[in-house]
Amino acid sequence: MFLVGLTGGIASGKSSVIQVFQQLGCAVIDVDVIARHVVQPGYPAHQRIVEAFGTVVLLENGDINRKVLGDLIFNQPDLRRLLNSITHPEIRKEMVKETFKYFLRGYRYVILDIPLLFETKKLLKYMKHTVVVYCDRDTQLARLMQRNKLSHQDAEARIASQLPLIDKARLAHHVLDNSGEWSITERQVILLHAKLERSLEYLPLRLGVLTGLAGIASLLYLLIRCLLPSP
Repeated sequence: MFLVGLTGGIASGKSSVIQVFQQLGCAVIDVDVIARHVVQPGYPAHQRIVEAFGTVVLLENGDINRKVLGDLIFNQPDLRRLLNSITHPEIRKEMVKETFKYFLRGYRYVILDIPLLFETKKLLKYMKHTVVVYCDRDTQLARLMQRNKLSHQDAEARIASQLPLIDKARLAHHVLDNSGEWSITERQVILLHAKLERSLEYLPLRLGVLTGLAGIASLLYLLIRCLLPSP
């Protein structure tokens, strides 16, 4: 199988696009969900965060207080790097586990929903394809103001805090333009899914794994033959 990194921006329509892919039967892994999962009490990252930042980052029930932790690392590059060094390895482990489950189930590709795909660049090297859900800035602004009931100034500030969608679109292999009617966007998603399904890029890895498993099975067979007493 191969991996497809999907990203977008605030109010670009990424969540709606993800829903279409899921309705088409695609495997989708939400990296944000994994990131929240690996810092739950009882997991190694949770303990290391408490050791690094203190119990001040804990809620009464023992969960990580994401707001407090976010405030601590805000404009503190060293603390942000420290947090990333704790969480990113655990996130990658969970991603591998989830991806392998889909591999065993025969999926040709897996979509990873990664909000900061191009900002952090940490996972780009694992992606065979990258997809951006794009819309023009005026549409993005209008949707955000309506959805979140924000003033023009507040909506502008939130959009400005992210890498511009036009820049993400230039970096991506595929762009899904969600500036217009939803039916047009939906059609784009269906066509992209068909294109990815037709791709043979999943074959090398699958054949390699099957060859490796066949080799292991042969070795086990020979070992058993050697250990069993001769008739």
